[in-house]
Amino acid sequence: MRLAPWIGAAMAVLCVHSAAATVLINGDPGGQIGPYVARFMTLRHSGERVVIDGPCLSACTMVLGILPRNQVCVTPKAVLGFHAAWRPDASGNKVTSLGGTQLLWDVYPKHIRKWIARRGGLSPRMIMLRGRELAAMYPSCGDSTGTGVDAMRVRPAVDDMAAGERVNHRGSSPPAR
Repeated sequence: MRLAPWIGAAMAVLCVHSAAATVLINGDPGGQIGPYVARFMTLRHSGERVVIDGPCLSACTMVLGILPRNQVCVTPKAVLGFHAAWRPDASGNKVTSLGGTQLLWDVYPKHIRKWIARRGGLSPRMIMLRGRELAAMYPSCGDSTGTGVDAMRVRPAVDDMAAGERVNHRGSSPPAR
């Protein structure tokens, strides 16, 4: 019975270690909005830190509005791509999804909406936020020891999404703003 305290302590350490995991986004092209909302809500509740270390495009950008700012950080390689949502029509052609585009708009924090609006709003054209502009809006991922992302325990942001859930949703016109 003397092992019980050790087992309890080990389980506590494992739980804390798991909660401290870092989620890495470094090449996400986006997809259907619904699975991203679900995944980012799960991350929000887990408290896991999200590192954007490469392209985060389309629906992936909802991470900025679903997670609190202090749960997201960016590296110099981070690139965010924004555009209007789309859906296929009966013929398979891309048609603007006004509802999807409005959802994206509503999810984004105010400073991101202002940035998008200054560039003409959400449209079929992808607009990119990166470099100094992005670094001025979100904290750097470097930690207090200066080791940065390379020393973090990371896992992919969408590791549990089925490939079939990933479809494009570019749109053809911005919401009226």
